[in-house]
Formats: sequence, C-alpha cells, structure tokens
Amino acid sequence: MGLFFLRTLIFLASSALGLIVADLLLSGFLIEWEHWWGFVICIVIFTVLQSLLAPWITSMANRYAPVLLGGIGIISTFVALLVVVLLPIGGLRISDLLAWILGPVIVWLVTAVCTVVLPLLLIKREVREAAATAKAAKAARRAR
Repeated sequence: MGLFFLRTLIFLASSALGLIVADLLLSGFLIEWEHWWGFVICIVIFTVLQSLLAPWITSMANRYAPVLLGGIGIISTFVALLVVVLLPIGGLRISDLLAWILGPVIVWLVTAVCTVVLPLLLIKREVREAAATAKAAKAARRAR
C-alpha cells in the first residue's frame, strides 16, 4: 500500500512539474492559475490518462505501426494533453501550434526525468534512515 501511494504521488508530482515547466517555457501553453482547482483536476486526469494510454498505444503500435514504438511516451503525452485541454474543467489551455508541438515533448521529458530522479531521492533518504536505525540497534546490542 505504501509503495503504491508513493508511486502515485511521484506520478502526480512529475505531471505537475512537467505542465508547469511547459507553462514557463511556452507562451501558448497556459496554466490558468485563477482556476487552480481546474489545474489540480487536470493533473489528476492527465496522470491517469498517461498511465492508461501508454500501454494501450504501445499494443496498438506494436500491432499496426511498430515504427512508432520509440515515441510512445510523447504520443501518449500528446493524447493526454489533448483530452485535458478539451475537457470543460479549465486549468489548462494550449493556444498555438508551437505549444502543441513542443508542449508534449517538454512535459514528457520533465515527467520522464522526475519519475527516475524522485524515487532515487526518496529511496536514498529511506536507505539512510534504515542504516541509522540499524546502526543504533547494533550500538544498543553492544552496550548490553
């Protein structure tokens, strides 16, 4: 249960960071901060769609267009962004062609890096804590 929660939190955080970086870098990629609740819903929907679309698009590409297999992450990011932007919840708008082209690449790149780096940082902290606990237990045994 803890691992599932941690992974979900990492996916949500990486999605949020990816969308925020795209907002900062692209003028046509707009997070509507006045509708912050819409942005939170966008993050959740985007993360769920990414999780569901990537395996489905992979199986479709494997069957019908194997040449696309290398770009599955970017394709599923594009589709997830398209769905989130089309939903009438507010929170995210993509208004020009450059943002539609570069937005998925930026979001995919940031989320890919975050899903690798964030677990390493969290695991590293937990390993240090476990080592400190083991060291304290060993010292306590020696003191007896």
